[in-house]
Amino acid sequence: MWLVYSLAHPPLTHASRTLTNSLISLFINRTPRIRNLIHQRVSFNSNSTASNLDNEPQEDPRQRTNYAGVRLAESVEEAGKMRLDAWISNKISGVSRARVQSSIKEGLVSVNHRVVVKASHIVRHGDKVECTISELQPLKAEGEDIALDIVYEDENVLVVNKPVHMVVHPAPGNASGTLVNGILHHCSLPTPSFQSRELLSDSDDLSDDELDESSSNQAHLKDFGFDTNQTAIRPGIVHRLDKGTSGLLVVAKDEHSHAHLSQQFKEHTIQRIYVSLTCGVPFPASGRVDIPIGRDLTNRIRMTADTGPTKCGKSRHAASRYRVVEVLAGGGCALVEWRLETGRTHQIRAHAKYLGIPLMGDEVYGGSRNLALSRLQLKNPSTIHSRLSQLVSKLDRPCLHALTLGFTHPCTGEKMQFSCLPPVDFAEILTGLRNISTEKVKGS
Repeated sequence: MWLVYSLAHPPLTHASRTLTNSLISLFINRTPRIRNLIHQRVSFNSNSTASNLDNEPQEDPRQRTNYAGVRLAESVEEAGKMRLDAWISNKISGVSRARVQSSIKEGLVSVNHRVVVKASHIVRHGDKVECTISELQPLKAEGEDIALDIVYEDENVLVVNKPVHMVVHPAPGNASGTLVNGILHHCSLPTPSFQSRELLSDSDDLSDDELDESSSNQAHLKDFGFDTNQTAIRPGIVHRLDKGTSGLLVVAKDEHSHAHLSQQFKEHTIQRIYVSLTCGVPFPASGRVDIPIGRDLTNRIRMTADTGPTKCGKSRHAASRYRVVEVLAGGGCALVEWRLETGRTHQIRAHAKYLGIPLMGDEVYGGSRNLALSRLQLKNPSTIHSRLSQLVSKLDRPCLHALTLGFTHPCTGEKMQFSCLPPVDFAEILTGLRNISTEKVKGS
């Protein structure tokens, strides 16, 4: 049996649930029925110039915490086309892309002396760009009646199956429609606010990790009452998933649970299993990647494996174990299981790129539709190239899903483990690739 999908388990506790056959058959059957894609649960033991308006001496951008009033006036030297917000965020080191987008929307950016209010505006070589970063506005997380896929809930914790494209917490550019907004409404909690310092936004796509120790431990949570600090806008959030990643998250509902779960993440005792579709097949078929990860110095919204002294900024230890479950479409793609030993920002995505098999649909890390299609076509006859093209055209996010989450209950001490199926978009692509060809890897 395939451990990650059959979830062979030890004796069940009184709170345990049985993993139904529909979950197992999704991955074992070659042509699973999409209408059966309803998740199941199981719980058991187991470098440019930017200046201040007042022309004050520039501070080290790596230490800057307030970008209000920072001004940029520069001509585009790069060849080709680039989004205005991306170009500015690359030029002002450390500023979030969402903050730049807010500045554009407020009319604080001009191109060739004309105000531009669209962040997606394309700039070209020779364009003159002038920008002033806007004041950081207070954020408020209002409760919203958003349908949540709640896998488990008691008085201390909440386990949620986050849908793809949902942002976890409010941030500049994403003030509503987030998981936190839904949790506040679901739990009938007061509206917290935040304005003390710069907050990374999921618009920057920097969120597939546990919260930093400093931010997760500084919270003073009392029945979800929060001080004005970073955690205040993320009530109960102990770890995060990228906007484009689907799957399981645990949320703390009280101060003790928050502290206890945060400690488990710090000690790396949380069990996290992900599944992905990769461009190509990793070699060897299983292994451990122990490569530090830091921010890419050429693109601040991307992390990179630290393989040299000049490739990235300050890096942190990161370790992932991977295993090929199936070789798909003649070897043009693989279904890969990942188990995290650490939880760094974009860890799986950066390690997959390092291995040379970026996730399908991951434009930030090289897994573009063009790359996915070229690798699939290379391994398959020309008679099905059109079919492959139609399949790849459905990609609109990295094919990554948080399949299994296990932790020790912060109050009862019970070992909890939950699993849920990937959403329909992932399953449809997986089914299409399986219908071309599939080969189960020995030992899976």
